[in-house]
Amino acid sequence: MAPPPTPQTMKERILETADKLFYLQGIRAIGVDTIAAEIGISKRTLYNHFPSKDALIAAYLERRFVHARPSDKPPAEQILGTFDSLERRFAAKDFRGCPFVNAVAELGPKDRAVKKIAIAFKESRRVWFRERLNELGVADAEALATQLVLLVDGSIAQDLVRDDPAIARAAKEAAKVLLRNAGVDVGDAEKPVKGHKRAPQ
Repeated sequence: MAPPPTPQTMKERILETADKLFYLQGIRAIGVDTIAAEIGISKRTLYNHFPSKDALIAAYLERRFVHARPSDKPPAEQILGTFDSLERRFAAKDFRGCPFVNAVAELGPKDRAVKKIAIAFKESRRVWFRERLNELGVADAEALATQLVLLVDGSIAQDLVRDDPAIARAAKEAAKVLLRNAGVDVGDAEKPVKGHKRAPQ
């Protein structure tokens, strides 16, 4: 029999509530009074755990900074699986884009604390791609990792505008082209362009 879930501490409740409200409604739109009211506590209680809204924002972004889990799958499959995960995320009703990009866009580049966390997150994703590409023996893993990150961020932006999870599939196909050009076997034969026949061998 599984043990009963551990009760949340007040700090965890505050952070979970802030996470939901900041992400869905925006950091600027939500004040600490709204968060406190949502939980049913006083602002003083909230400030006992987070001395300022800036501290709460930083904690929210750090909570969202989740590292990719280790996997036994082949590196190319892991890379392309990123876009499958994006498609599932795009289809979720609560998807509102990248929380780190949103925070920088809302608070501006002069908010150095927020920008520092956002840069660290984006760089961790780029490094993850580079490590997988190094495992594949790609010659210029550094450049290709940057290109793959651009596909990820571009697909997020496109989905926010179009509200179309299939955008992630288009990004995945573009990633396959980049990987093939780098000499990586992506596990499927390149399909001929519609309307054109392959030259006879």
